[in-house]
Amino acid sequence: MDVHDLPSRAGVHNAPVAAIPARLLASWQRSEDYGVSLDDPHPVFSGTYDDQSLFYECGREVLAELHSTLSSEPLGLMLTDADGLVLNRLSGDQELLRALDRVNLAPGFSYAERDAGTNGLGLALADRVPTLVRANDHYSLSLCGYTCAAAPIFDPLTGRLEGSVNFTTWSDARSELLLALAQTAAASTANLMLARSQGHRPRRAARGQVFRIEPLRQETGSGSLDRLSEVWNSALLHASDALQAGKVVAAVGERGSGRSTLLAQAERRISPGDRLFAVHAPEPHDVDAWLAFWTPELARPHTRFIICNTDELPAMAAERLHDLLAGPRGPAAGTVTLTAERFDAIPRQLSALVDAVVEVPALRNRANDILPLADHLARRARGREVEFTPAAARALSDYAWPGNVAELAAVVKDAALRSDVIDARHLPPELLSRAEHLPRIKAFERDEMVRVLSREGTSIDDAVAELGMSRATIYRKLAQYGISLPKIHA
Repeated sequence: MDVHDLPSRAGVHNAPVAAIPARLLASWQRSEDYGVSLDDPHPVFSGTYDDQSLFYECGREVLAELHSTLSSEPLGLMLTDADGLVLNRLSGDQELLRALDRVNLAPGFSYAERDAGTNGLGLALADRVPTLVRANDHYSLSLCGYTCAAAPIFDPLTGRLEGSVNFTTWSDARSELLLALAQTAAASTANLMLARSQGHRPRRAARGQVFRIEPLRQETGSGSLDRLSEVWNSALLHASDALQAGKVVAAVGERGSGRSTLLAQAERRISPGDRLFAVHAPEPHDVDAWLAFWTPELARPHTRFIICNTDELPAMAAERLHDLLAGPRGPAAGTVTLTAERFDAIPRQLSALVDAVVEVPALRNRANDILPLADHLARRARGREVEFTPAAARALSDYAWPGNVAELAAVVKDAALRSDVIDARHLPPELLSRAEHLPRIKAFERDEMVRVLSREGTSIDDAVAELGMSRATIYRKLAQYGISLPKIHA
């Protein structure tokens, strides 16, 4: 960073500019760009948050247990959501609590970088790595009396950023172990989330240049993809027209809804012969390798890119990517597109480049697409046509698909690799029941009923014997769980 481009905060830091870490300088610059006050931040008060989520339940429990052993320490323990909103706060030091109240580091207030400038939890969420911000490292001078350590928390199943744990103490207190403590609390929260989500295996954390840059090839014989709903085709037309006009397009919508697929179809419509790459967000420690791997391709003719999940990009990666895309040697107009859950979740540096936003509706809002997509996905998995029985088609159509097309793809692939004719018995139990959120013992009972009753040739007498239930109980529980099955033989 050129000395003339240094943020004004650098002029009042008590260390030479050369000694200030690059991450800190970058955060100060973002804080200045956001318009955060150098003297006193004004965090946004929301006061509303989801206190029923698994993340909140587990994070609160972990912090409560820590607090029971640290209640005599001058330490504030906090849980925040992914937007920096403080969800709860624990401390046995009343003087510290009163001081934190004065700077609004309290439940209901957002301490994200854009609201409060450089601070521990804001920088940890922006860069998605554990962070220690000492006294004079804060952007706003009124926060220099504190030292903060924070660590991001990721959903152990999806890898999605859920929030952070933040520990704040006085600036003159010992802070050597503060960051390690925050990291331990974050790991404990993620592990507890995993244990309470019915023991599913977590996504393996990326290590050492583990990220995806995929060449997307034109699919031949797309067949049923040409028969999708008017809702999908309207979004596709919007994206195609914008790309044809040389605009930078962002496709927004829920995870797994088909954002990158829609952009890929639009790209193929206007430039069927061009090379097309899908670029997925890297882990923070992989940013250098990620940029070095694919950005040399930017200047190549007839090459297009879909940058996926830009709302997951670490702040530093977003800044460097902006410089590449907006620089004189960047790609031609309209050759880069973006995806995210919401437009306002795209890093500010990249959202400024977007000319057109296309909303991709969730699969539950375009139910007519479920069966055509299932046909396409089954054929792609097996390399030939696969048949769905009426019972299977009904189960697929009636399900809400919280995981969208990505969930449908996983279900159909698993079934198609087991049978040429997909029946209800080849589908997961939750697809055959409208009672999706059950206590574990009830879910086990439902799954056992589905397993037994969906077997081909199973009679009601067979089910009575295996399940240990009377006929009346079986029929009552079928209705209670909303289980949809083929006709049961008497």
